Formats: sequence, C-alpha cells, structure tokens
Amino acid sequence: MAETQHRYAVTVTWTGNTGTGTSSYRGYDRAHTLSAPGKPLIAGSSDPAFRGDAARWNPEELLVASLAACHKLWYLGLCAQAGIVVTAYEDAAEGHMTEEAGGAGQFTAVTLRPRVTIAAGSDAARAEALHRDAHAFCFIARSVNFPVTAEPTFLCEVTGAD
Repeated sequence: MAETQHRYAVTVTWTGNTGTGTSSYRGYDRAHTLSAPGKPLIAGSSDPAFRGDAARWNPEELLVASLAACHKLWYLGLCAQAGIVVTAYEDAAEGHMTEEAGGAGQFTAVTLRPRVTIAAGSDAARAEALHRDAHAFCFIARSVNFPVTAEPTFLCEVTGAD
C-alpha cells in the first residue's frame, strides 16, 4: 500500500502582551489560543511552574492528552473490528518531564491508565491484548522519543440474574 501524507495546520496566537511586550521576563502573560478552521479555540498558557495560568491548557498537558486520545481511538477501533463491545473508557494518563538546571528539559515517560468496561460475553483476554496493538498503531506514541506504557484495568458488565 502506498504511503499517504496528512497535513495538520493549527494557529497559535500569543494573547499575553500586557502592553510592553516581552520587555521583561515577568512583564508578559504566557496566554495564547490554539485554533484551526471550524473548531473551537483552546485557551493555552505555560505550566504554572513557568509563570503560566493554571486555568488554561499547557503544552505538556496537551502532549499527554494527545497520547491518551490517540491510544483510545486506536483501541476502540480495534475492539470494534474484533467484536469486543466497549461500553465505557476513561484514561487517567500521567506524563513525567525532567527539567535540567539550565532550563531545558524533556519528557521521560508517559503512562496511560485506561479503565475499560466491556460488555458481558466480550473476550477479556483479547480486549487486554488489543492495548498492545493500539500502542503499536498510535501515530503519536510512534512519534515520541520516550517510553509510553499502558496499564489498563478492565471491568466486565454482567448480565441480569437468571
């Protein structure tokens, strides 16, 4: 099968000029918006540790969210193809970043913790195995240079009393 190229265009607009631009490190907000045609704006900032607004999404959270969402989308699709009925899915994902003394840093790991509910009669062992497949297909996980692991837990719905 031939390769297919996809393009993703977003606009990041800095909205944190408080009147003097970046005349000093403390003199500007880290506020920005993320936009793409036809989609709602996302209010962004930096992490509060870097003078950001805790009420806005920061790039680090968005990276972890992207990994969790990509894994979920692949997982649900693979389950549907395998005849496994997922009725609920929630992921308490967590990322770890190391900041160096000079200010640079990098993510060292992300752990996905999906909590999956499958319908009674679904193959629980196959449902668990599909997390490995989802990870192998996830575009975002395949693009980062740090480990991304999944630690799923499963709930199985029970049928009514006989």
